[in-house]
Amino acid sequence: MKKITILVVVVGMMVFGISAALSMHHAVKIQEKDGIGKYLTDTEGNALYAFKKDSPGKSACTGPCLEKWPIYYRETVAAPKEIKATDFGTITREDGKKQTTFRGYPLYYWVNDKKPGETNGQGVNNVWFVINPDRFPIK
Repeated sequence: MKKITILVVVVGMMVFGISAALSMHHAVKIQEKDGIGKYLTDTEGNALYAFKKDSPGKSACTGPCLEKWPIYYRETVAAPKEIKATDFGTITREDGKKQTTFRGYPLYYWVNDKKPGETNGQGVNNVWFVINPDRFPIK
């Protein structure tokens, strides 16, 4: 009986650990950086960007644009405590792919951010910006 109890506890801990890891995989975080301020990242710390030419529910980044600005998509997103979970959603793009949104606007990565914490896409062509949740959408 003692061995069965121990086995049940171990298996339970493993299941909890796996489900916790999977739920964290879809978490969005808020980072802060000098000169940039607050900005949204994925779980690994990779910056998420918005395109000024997008409109709520619609992406204007297509074709070659997506080679430099890959879409961010997670089926579900765990919002940071400072943000309402309902601020995140999903659109289906004209190319049929799904894309995660923040307050209706599609989210992207920047191909030249090579490691977590980089924000090299900030201000590119004056139309790409990291997302400060306190001042979004961009006016």
